[in-house]
Amino acid sequence: MKSKNILYAQSGGVTSVINASAYGLISKALKSEEINKIYAGIYGISGILEGNLLDIKEEPIEKIHALSYTPSSAFGSCRRRLKDDDNEGFNRLFQIFDEYNVGYFFYNGGNDSMDTAHKIDQYAIKIGYDLKVIGIPKTIDNDLYGTDHSPGYGSAAKYLAISMLESSIDTRSMSKDSTKIFIMETMGRHAGWLAASTSLAKLNADFGPHIILLPERIFDEDNFVNKVKYEVEKNGYCTIAVSEGIRYKSGSFVSDMGYTDSFGNRQLGDAGRVVANIILTRLGLKVHVAVPDYLQRSSGHIVSKTDREEAIKVGEVALDLALSGISGFMVTINRVSNEPYQVQYGKVPLFEVANNTKYMPEEFIADDGYGVNDKFIKYAKPLIFGESYPDYKDGIPDYVYFPLNEK
Repeated sequence: MKSKNILYAQSGGVTSVINASAYGLISKALKSEEINKIYAGIYGISGILEGNLLDIKEEPIEKIHALSYTPSSAFGSCRRRLKDDDNEGFNRLFQIFDEYNVGYFFYNGGNDSMDTAHKIDQYAIKIGYDLKVIGIPKTIDNDLYGTDHSPGYGSAAKYLAISMLESSIDTRSMSKDSTKIFIMETMGRHAGWLAASTSLAKLNADFGPHIILLPERIFDEDNFVNKVKYEVEKNGYCTIAVSEGIRYKSGSFVSDMGYTDSFGNRQLGDAGRVVANIILTRLGLKVHVAVPDYLQRSSGHIVSKTDREEAIKVGEVALDLALSGISGFMVTINRVSNEPYQVQYGKVPLFEVANNTKYMPEEFIADDGYGVNDKFIKYAKPLIFGESYPDYKDGIPDYVYFPLNEK
């Protein structure tokens, strides 16, 4: 029987450890006698549809190793959506699969990506094409349904927690006659996991963040202003973490830009500045706003060791599932205990993950709605444990890159 080939691709917003998952999958596949060739789709589904594939076995082994610590998407990502009635797109995709003798397809992404993977799995069944489809989890938002947490979250949380700690120290030192308010806007459209993570490096009650604005709580301007005033009077300054996805009572996003992306998601921006303007207008205090934006998701120089190791492992488990004949599932991380921190790896049907969202549990949110409690700290703290540094050359990280030119 002729050996089948692997096709791996990345999709959606990138993380600091998505390439570590690629490394886990690829490095294990290179040792397997059941696999012939290993391809990577350039720019995800978009590149695959154009026949833009990279033959991994043609690349030096040193580059494959460097994937394990290179942030962002080494092969290029996309936000391309395959609609249910896109017969032309599906036909073209499976034409490519057939041309390259692909028997195993791995899609590394978040909620929307698992929807795409599910559709591909179902289409393969429909037309009788022998294809094993496995989803590999990834998202800094940590809102991926069916898994305790997502690879990428731990490193983003570590970056944001340290950034908030250092910014709080800075603001505190300048608060006598300069900046009174520091605002950090984090990603997190529907769930507040990232904003909440800024609390993980809090030194004590006097240090920030003093306020965390979560999408799970309605943004009430009057209550918020009173809370800011209280914290400034108490501490002399106030540091605030704002999730980009906070909403008014009406349900509208505070930072709604008025249009949607290809997945139908409302485009958001400047929630931090909206909040800053409210403080400036109503309290007259000097405010500084910082938006980590892409920095929080591609901070390869300060990766969580736990996060990196788990990212590699889900790539390895994905291959094991596919080679055992399983299809239509995403790899999951299932927590066994907090102390000591232990996990097991499992699987969940793609259709359960697709277009679903995991919100911050009520039990993690502080009673006043403006922060988190010890239950969240116990959940999230292990995810940022350990440091995993990249190799350095001439004083900067020696990251790897692959050609992303059009075929």
